[in-house]
Amino acid sequence: VQLQASGGGLVQAGDSLRLSCAASGRTFSSYAYYMAWFRQAPGKEREFVAASSRGGANAAYADSVKGRFTISRDNAKNTVYLQMNSLKPDDTAVYYCAADRAMITSTVRTASAYDYWGQGTQVTVSS
Repeated sequence: VQLQASGGGLVQAGDSLRLSCAASGRTFSSYAYYMAWFRQAPGKEREFVAASSRGGANAAYADSVKGRFTISRDNAKNTVYLQMNSLKPDDTAVYYCAADRAMITSTVRTASAYDYWGQGTQVTVSS
C-alpha cells in the first residue's frame, strides 16, 4: 500500500486548506482500511488529528481540531481528505496520512497502530 499526501501550503490564520491522500496498491480497498491524519510540529511528537473508519461510516477527531476539521473519503478514488477551516498558527505541522487494515476502534488515535504512512505535507499557518 502506498499513500501520497498533497495539499499543504502557507496560509494565514483563519484560512482554509484541504489535504488529500491517495492510496494505491494491488490489494487496497477503501472499504477495508481505516485511514487517518496525524501531524507533527517541530520538536513535538506525532499527534492524532482525525480518523475515518472503513468505508467512511464513522469519524474521530482530536479535541484540538473538532469543529474546524472534517475528514472525508472518496471510496471510488481510494482517497481521504482533510478539510481544515479556521486554521490557527498552532496547526502548523507536517501532516501525515496513515492507513491500516486491522485497526480497531480503541487504537485509532495511536500512531504506532498504523502500518502504512504517506510522506507528509507541510502546513504553515501565519498569524
